[in-house]
Amino acid sequence: MKDKYLMEDVGENTFSLITDYDGNDEHAFDVNIKSGEVLPILPLRNMVLFPGVFLPVTVGRKSSLKLVREAEKKNKDIAVVCQRAAQVDEPGINDLHNIGTIGRIVRVLEMPDQTTTVILQGMKRLNLKEITETKPYLKGEVELLEEDVPEKNDKEFQALVETCKDLTMRFIKSSDIMHQDSSFAIKNINNHMFLVNFICSNLPLNKDKKIELLNFQSLRERTYHLLEILNQEVQLAEIKASIQLRAREDIDQQQREYFLQQQIKTIQDELGGSGQEQEIEELRKRASKMKWNAEVREVFIKELAKLERTHSQSPDYSVQLNYLQTLLNLPWGVYTTDNLNLKNAEKILNKDHYGLEKVKERILEHLAVLKLKNDMKSPIICLYGPPG
Repeated sequence: MKDKYLMEDVGENTFSLITDYDGNDEHAFDVNIKSGEVLPILPLRNMVLFPGVFLPVTVGRKSSLKLVREAEKKNKDIAVVCQRAAQVDEPGINDLHNIGTIGRIVRVLEMPDQTTTVILQGMKRLNLKEITETKPYLKGEVELLEEDVPEKNDKEFQALVETCKDLTMRFIKSSDIMHQDSSFAIKNINNHMFLVNFICSNLPLNKDKKIELLNFQSLRERTYHLLEILNQEVQLAEIKASIQLRAREDIDQQQREYFLQQQIKTIQDELGGSGQEQEIEELRKRASKMKWNAEVREVFIKELAKLERTHSQSPDYSVQLNYLQTLLNLPWGVYTTDNLNLKNAEKILNKDHYGLEKVKERILEHLAVLKLKNDMKSPIICLYGPPG
């Protein structure tokens, strides 16, 4: 096995460790361990180690620190498993997932913040059979699990891996969860098994999905399942990116309109000002006293904003101003009692309108029906000015 480079950047939103492996799939991660052996167990919270992948782990528990230091000193591999619940401080067999990975300690780093970070490399999958010791740290019996790896000349599997690779690049480009430089890692991994495991390990998935991926014995089936997950994640990331872009464009447009309004205001002040601001302020004061419902008030605010954007010398300005003044002058919330006296109505019609006998007759008929039923909506009839 040949590691070309190892990057010790463990910052947020990036692949923490990058490697490029060019060895043979079948024997790359062989270990000098047999099924049934008892190994030290390092329980992880919300992290899953995959074969071939390097993983930085911050060690906090005293038992885990002792395990790591002894294993490093003796150059001994350990069993790395994920806890079912992160809040458990002293996990037992029922608190750990059965599926795990043989881990090899690459380096132990004492960090400036007084914490200890251990760099682990996954070797082979394992099945945790039972816990044999709990002090000074967990030990347990493990069973090694083999990987079913497709042949190197399997064209279908090669196409499947390339599709996963392309989708991962799309996800990195669309998502703000992972740093854009992460694509550098994906481009420089040539080994198919390691590439699949690397993507499984570094995608921002919950630990249950990662455990599900690690459970697959067949690398082909794991890759197919990874493809399904990637399709969902890419679609979701692209939808989120589209929403964020639209929101950003809306904000930019609002800021642009605000700056333009300020420029117009400054120019008007330089020219000696105009009555536009006073008119708008007067309209705004009158509107604040109106007993409108929310819908009418929203329309007024929208139309007033349009008036503010219109130059006072524009022909549209007077039209918009008249519309708003009419809106304010209407008798909102003022009602009169209907007078359905037919004789009085006939007298008024004959007094104010000459001729139009059929029209008058039709109006009186409508008033008579309205008086009897008392549930008809009164139409608006304009009898002012000449006909038409």
